[in-house]
Amino acid sequence: MQSRLVTMEEGKDPTTNSIRTNQSRVFPFKLLRFMLCLLGVGIILSIISIRMNRNLGIRNIVSGTQPCFQEPITLQNLIKPPSSYIHSMNDSELFWRASFVPQIKEYPFKRIPKIAFMFLTRGPLPMSPLWEKFFDGNEGLYSIYVHSLPHYTPSFPTSSVFFGKQIPCQVVEWGRMSMCDAERRLLANALLDISNEWFVLLSEACIPLHNFSIVYRYISRSRFSFMGAVDEPGPYGRGRYNPNMLPEVNISQWRKGSQWFETNRKLAVDIIKDTKFYPKFEQFCRPHACYVDEHYFPTMLTIQSPYLLANRSLTYVDWSRGGAHPATFGMNDINKNFFKKIVEDQTCIYNNQPTSVCFLFARKFAPSALDTLLKHSTEFFGY
Repeated sequence: MQSRLVTMEEGKDPTTNSIRTNQSRVFPFKLLRFMLCLLGVGIILSIISIRMNRNLGIRNIVSGTQPCFQEPITLQNLIKPPSSYIHSMNDSELFWRASFVPQIKEYPFKRIPKIAFMFLTRGPLPMSPLWEKFFDGNEGLYSIYVHSLPHYTPSFPTSSVFFGKQIPCQVVEWGRMSMCDAERRLLANALLDISNEWFVLLSEACIPLHNFSIVYRYISRSRFSFMGAVDEPGPYGRGRYNPNMLPEVNISQWRKGSQWFETNRKLAVDIIKDTKFYPKFEQFCRPHACYVDEHYFPTMLTIQSPYLLANRSLTYVDWSRGGAHPATFGMNDINKNFFKKIVEDQTCIYNNQPTSVCFLFARKFAPSALDTLLKHSTEFFGY
């Protein structure tokens, strides 16, 4: 009896010990089952997420996130010219971007103003070796832009100043608005470089008549831009005016000038931002009644900024032989007296004073003239 009491006191209730043992065995199974349920839910959610990403087109979420630290906005970043002339902007986007004008005239940084030489061509630049000599040693004072037919692919070596200078181009038709569109396109691309202050339009048949220093000094010191704007009463002037131009343009404002111009930055912006006169000229100035490249810019700028125009071109052209196109000069035309007549035997107005230096460029020169021009460029032009 005593031993039985001792056993019960030592072990207390045997039934209680059995229950505790069974509970301790059940708990790990419940925990394992719970964890398996969580794992299953996670797998199901992962599958749903993957399918949603595929259906919604959401990919590379991690790679598309923005870094915590971005490059700070600096003045240099804002004024830096495009590293490449190639872009995907259409004309409307390009003109809008190029029309940005600072409202404070003083630049808060050192700015060396440049001349933008804009070549409007059909394809090759046969006079490019002569231009290479002209530009040599004057880096930082000029920019070059080339507009050709879209299918043309230039083949300049990497060492050439013309390498990589072709802008996005479109088809151009002589005498039609597409010609002015190309000129505006050249201006707009050149305006993207804040350092370009003056803009000269040239053709593949143009040559420089002076060395770069004379050209730069002449243009940079002029108080006027060089665009012809003549009120010509004959059939090739006022005779091309269409009354449908009213009310934007009346006949007394109608002007004619050379296609080959030079403008400062203000007038370049005025040209590319115009939406008032463009529709009228596009619709009512068409061949053969009217040739828009001779009238659009001269008329528009005469109305808007007549006090900024020198009313003459810097590019010499010979119309004395008659016809729809000016004379073309070949190898047999090239001699010292020929250029003496162009460079010295002239009289014009420069900054309201008479001068004999009237033309900085000349056209049209055939490819056959190139070798002679290169051989005598120092004698003829000083470069």
